[in-house]
Amino acid sequence: MVNITFPDGDIKAFEHPLTGFDLARNISDGFARECVAMEMDDQLVDLKAAIDHDARIRFITSKDPEALDILRHSASHVMAQAILRLYKDAKLTIGPAVENGFYYDIDMEPVSEDDFPKIEEEIKKIVNEKLPVRRKEVSKTEAMEFYKDEPYKLEMLSEMEDGTISFYEQGEFTDLCRGPHVPHTGYVKNIKLTKVSGAYWRADPSKPQLQRIYGTAFFTKKELKNHLTFLEEAKKRNHRKIGRALDLFSFQEEAPGMPFFHPKGMELWNALLDYWREEHRVAGYVETKTPIMLNRALWERSGHWENYRENMYISAIDDIEYAIKPMNCPGGMLIYGRKPHSYRDLPLRAAEVGLVHRHELSGVLSGLFRVRAFHQDDAHLYMTPGQIQDEILGILKLSDRMYSTFGLGFHLELSTRPEKSIGTDEQWETATNGLDSALKVYAKDYILNEGDGAFYGPKIDLHIKDALGRTWQCGTIQLDMANPERFNLNYIDKDNQRHRPIMIHRTVFGSIERFLGILIEHFAGKFPLWMAPIQAIILPLNDDLVPYSNEINDILKNGGVRVEVDSRTESLNKKVREAQLNYIPLILTIGGKEKEAGTLAVRTLDGKVKYGVSHETFLSTVLPHIRNRELSLEIFNE
Repeated sequence: MVNITFPDGDIKAFEHPLTGFDLARNISDGFARECVAMEMDDQLVDLKAAIDHDARIRFITSKDPEALDILRHSASHVMAQAILRLYKDAKLTIGPAVENGFYYDIDMEPVSEDDFPKIEEEIKKIVNEKLPVRRKEVSKTEAMEFYKDEPYKLEMLSEMEDGTISFYEQGEFTDLCRGPHVPHTGYVKNIKLTKVSGAYWRADPSKPQLQRIYGTAFFTKKELKNHLTFLEEAKKRNHRKIGRALDLFSFQEEAPGMPFFHPKGMELWNALLDYWREEHRVAGYVETKTPIMLNRALWERSGHWENYRENMYISAIDDIEYAIKPMNCPGGMLIYGRKPHSYRDLPLRAAEVGLVHRHELSGVLSGLFRVRAFHQDDAHLYMTPGQIQDEILGILKLSDRMYSTFGLGFHLELSTRPEKSIGTDEQWETATNGLDSALKVYAKDYILNEGDGAFYGPKIDLHIKDALGRTWQCGTIQLDMANPERFNLNYIDKDNQRHRPIMIHRTVFGSIERFLGILIEHFAGKFPLWMAPIQAIILPLNDDLVPYSNEINDILKNGGVRVEVDSRTESLNKKVREAQLNYIPLILTIGGKEKEAGTLAVRTLDGKVKYGVSHETFLSTVLPHIRNRELSLEIFNE
């Protein structure tokens, strides 16, 4: 007798053991077709797994959140099977499901997206074959014998503990895998390969470079179509492509992973930083600057030498080891510790836009999103224990205000103590409770990530949402009670005794470079007027009007507008089109009538034209729009 307990508490008794699929069919054939896998006693297993004991069972249907990962993991196997059919010498490594899809790393001849139709055609055959997917369990010795000619699988097996090893078989294809998987390959009918890149085996540049082939899969054609439409839109918004087209930044071979910002990129950069400084002044911050290189003793004191050394650039000066800073925090603590402080000085909010360097593997570098040199908009706040809640709330409100200026929403995640950490249990408990209580007062839902905090303290991460609905972790609030002790920071309290300050590390943008990359894609290059590298361009209708156009240029520039004159001997239509392609918000044309009347014809990116705008009216309309950092470009309405 087998007793099965369902999620609603209902219990059914069966005389003999049965599979999950049998149980699903016992409910209905239609329901069984919807099922992908099941959860047996809180563990995900295949639908074909035997239920031979009293168990709690929850079916995983295509509507459950776990189902998509199972489908995509199965899709990676189907893709790998297709590749082995086409490329006989290919050697498999790993093929996990990831956010928005899956990939498989394969040691094989180089392929490109031009090869995808051929691979997808073979995938289609495997899907149509509806090959049953079966789990097989063998000993480690048997597994190693099976994979004796597969070096990557053999390497993975050699690192596993002795015991049962699980394989998954579908037709002639077998893969080393824990599962679970869909019942047969016919489930993977809505699949698309998306891109290919290089990846070192185990992210080690000394090991072979593999072909990482990405794909995605969904349960319905509509979901797949919507996702592919999203990918096309994301491709159009690619910040590297727009950055080149608008001449904002570049990367050079002489400094891999370290961006070069061009004049227009610097206008964008400065507009962003001017806004950042204005908001921080209002919020009671002071600005600091610390050296880029500090000696080993400092990094040992901060804990970075022990916990972060592999990511740091190290050099020797006068026989002393130095490291280029990967973080601004230790320098900030040296500034705090240079003189005595009273409780009356607290809270002290010290901000720094500091250039940091972190050694990232070349394979993970990705435009402005993943670089080796970047600027963090750090701030270090020092406070008494009683000020923790108000300071965290202040940071959350500041972040909310700044993100909304760009039309960005956000959600919050609280991460607790990781396995590798510094500080006492008591310090971690106090710090975590401080963050948690502030979040409760802020009254916005948050996600709890157990064990995902920084090594020196728990943290709140702020994940922004862009125009395409993608989320990006940018802001962070990290409460640290360990480093003030390491650096012997203190203040004199009302009792005239020395006490340790509580310290918060926080960012709003995170990395300025990465945030700019996000904004480029969020706005698709069509920046709000206040951010635009060139806010207006003057187009004289002929050469005779160039001197007058230069006069107007001076008036507007002196008035506070970033403006240029396009005096090339090209047709007006061509110059207008190029200005639109460069996403210049305001296109000002000057002909004989405009010169005689002292006016401008103002064209906006939506194609609307306002005639007879005086210079005074133009400035009085545009400058408040810039000053208020408006998002809308609808300035000159009829």
